[in-house]
Amino acid sequence: MSDLPTELVPLSAEQRDIVELTRAFAREEIRPRARGVDEADVETPWDLWRKAAKVGITGFMLPEEFGGGGFTDVFTQALVQEELCVGDLGIGNLLCSNGFFADPVLELGSEEQKREWLTPLTGPDTPMTSLATTEPGAGSDAASIVTTAHRTPGGYRLNGQKAWISNAGEAEQYVVFAKTDPTRRADGVSAFLLRKDTEGVSFGEPMRKMGQRAIVCREIFFDNAYVPEEHRLGAEGEGFHGLMRTFDISRTVLGAAATGVARAAYEYARDYARERRQFGKPIIEHQAVAFRLADMRTRVEQARLMTWRAAKRLDAGLNATAEAAMAKLTASETAAYCTWAAVQTLGGWGYSREFPVEQWMRDAKLEEIEEGTSDIMRLVISRSL
Repeated sequence: MSDLPTELVPLSAEQRDIVELTRAFAREEIRPRARGVDEADVETPWDLWRKAAKVGITGFMLPEEFGGGGFTDVFTQALVQEELCVGDLGIGNLLCSNGFFADPVLELGSEEQKREWLTPLTGPDTPMTSLATTEPGAGSDAASIVTTAHRTPGGYRLNGQKAWISNAGEAEQYVVFAKTDPTRRADGVSAFLLRKDTEGVSFGEPMRKMGQRAIVCREIFFDNAYVPEEHRLGAEGEGFHGLMRTFDISRTVLGAAATGVARAAYEYARDYARERRQFGKPIIEHQAVAFRLADMRTRVEQARLMTWRAAKRLDAGLNATAEAAMAKLTASETAAYCTWAAVQTLGGWGYSREFPVEQWMRDAKLEEIEEGTSDIMRLVISRSL
């Protein structure tokens, strides 16, 4: 625990236990499998998912009343996400993906919906879930989605297409955002719960990605897919506002994920620099390398503390939209820098697939794109000036 500045935010015994659990899982289970998962490209690592579910990692963030671990505060979620993503960024994000599904259910759902859709996620055989927002023409601008949900007796008919959806085709349960009023932007978006085997729902082929290959992404197609009214989350038109709350949480948690891969890159480069000798001495004694490592360490600390600040604001019930955007922006760009710097420190070996840093550099790029690009994060922050 010495590498976490817990003198500023003391941890409870329960928080220390889950940090130690996830740190050990990352070291013993995730890191040894990471290269193989990357090479497999479009295959979900179900063995790791099942192992993580068995020890409670996939449902630790869900409320105890539904069988979850009870760590519903964003701060503890950030602690866990960082540790898992030190092992591997894509696998770490995958293992906590049920939390992204759960957030809008907890924000908008009725007690009956929460019990029906969240309780199955807390056992050793938990299914995978997915959050379906992005479309071919609507990425960071979620209010511009064009998938529609038209009223029909007893429910709705969904028509449209989603793209780049994490766990699509692998997941059993989905939260889908669609327009119940296509004439309006944000106020026309509603949220719906549906299952994989719903008639009229189909999936594209796995999308081949630059990095984070542990998470399989596909398109989803809706052709008059029927969703009963009791599976709508909240009232019509409340979906977007629930999504924005979800974004505040997810951007903060992704800030922790990016901090994790940045920390992994820093630690790997530091250890390599202590052992590698050039010009008669360890390269860590060369000023250029030492200064680069100093920059890496400083940026990791900055990213972590900004992420913790956003998490603490959310847990206190305060508005944290700008703080979550700042955390994600800082941490994602830190991940990009630190993974580049690790490759640079290892030189030609860093460019080789024999070492993990080239994969981390590919994986880190997504953090500057998903849940809102870095440009969008700057726009969000600018609105708070």
